[in-house]
Amino acid sequence: MAQVLFDLDVLRSFSTGIALGSYARAADRLGRSTSAVSAQLKKLESQAGTPLFRRAGRGLQLTDAGETMLAYARRMLEINDEAAAAMRGADLEGWVRLGVQENLGESVLPAVLGRFSRAHPKVRIEACMARSGELRERLRLGQLDLALIWEIKGAVVGAELPHRERLVRLPLQWVGPAEPETLDVPWWTERRQPGARRSREPLPLVLLDASCPLRATVTNALDRAGMPWRLAFTSSSLSALWAATSAGLGLSALTAFGLPTHVRALDPASIGLPPLPPMTLAMYRAQAEPEPSVARLADLLRDAVREGTRAF
Repeated sequence: MAQVLFDLDVLRSFSTGIALGSYARAADRLGRSTSAVSAQLKKLESQAGTPLFRRAGRGLQLTDAGETMLAYARRMLEINDEAAAAMRGADLEGWVRLGVQENLGESVLPAVLGRFSRAHPKVRIEACMARSGELRERLRLGQLDLALIWEIKGAVVGAELPHRERLVRLPLQWVGPAEPETLDVPWWTERRQPGARRSREPLPLVLLDASCPLRATVTNALDRAGMPWRLAFTSSSLSALWAATSAGLGLSALTAFGLPTHVRALDPASIGLPPLPPMTLAMYRAQAEPEPSVARLADLLRDAVREGTRAF
C-alpha cells in the first residue's frame, strides 16, 4: 500500500479555515480562490480515507476524524514553520530580555521557549517574572526588550509607554474551587440552595495584595452591587492564591486563560455575583523596530497567546 504524504499547503488551508471560521475567508487570507481551497479539502478527505466534515445548517462541522486531522495538521505546520524560522535565523545571536506576569509564565512560556531555543540556540533569554507595575517600570528604565502585561479598565494601562500591541481581550471571571463542595461557607451554601434565606454573610475573597489593581476592581464591583465582602486570604503569589481558592477559603477573580485544574471559572449569574469588566493582554516592545531575535520571540508569543485563548 502506497504511503500517504499529506501536502502542507493543503493542511494550511484546512487549519486556516477552521481558525477563521470560514473557508472563504481562508481563501482570501491565503491568496487562493474559494474553488481552489475546496479542491484542497476534497484532496485531504481523499487522502485521509474518511469524511472530515459534516453539514451543520448552512455550514460545516468537523467529524471526530476531522478533529484528529486538525490536531495533526497544527503540529505538522508548527514543525514546518519552526524549521523555516530556524533556517532564516540560523545565525541569530545576542540576548532578549523578556518580562511576563506569573500566570503567563506558567501557561505560555514552556512551549514558546522550547520552540525558540531549538530554532535559535545562540540567543540567550533573560526572563523576569513580575507584577504589571514592576514590568512597566523596567520598560521605562530600558531593562526589558519585550513584555506581556495584563491591563484592566480604570487602572494604569501604560499609555505613556510606546510600542504597545493589544493581543487579546478576555472577560474577567469569578474563580472558585474545582470541587464546589470544598467552599463550605454560609455565603456559598445559601446560593447553592434555591429558596434558602439569604443572610448578610460577607463574601470571602482570595486576592493579591493591595498593590494589584485587580483587587480594587473586584471590591468596587461588590460595593456597587451592595454586597458585603471580606478578605479571607491575600498574597503576592498567584500560586498561593490558587492554593487558597482550591482549599475553599473564598473566591478569587481572573480570566479563564491559564487557570490551573484545581480551580474553575464560575458563572456570576448562577451564584448571584455582579459581572466584572474585561481584561486586555498587551505586548510592549522597547523599540518600534526590534532586533531580529526580539521580533522572532514576539511572533511566537503572539501566536501562542492567540492559540491558547481561541476557546474563550
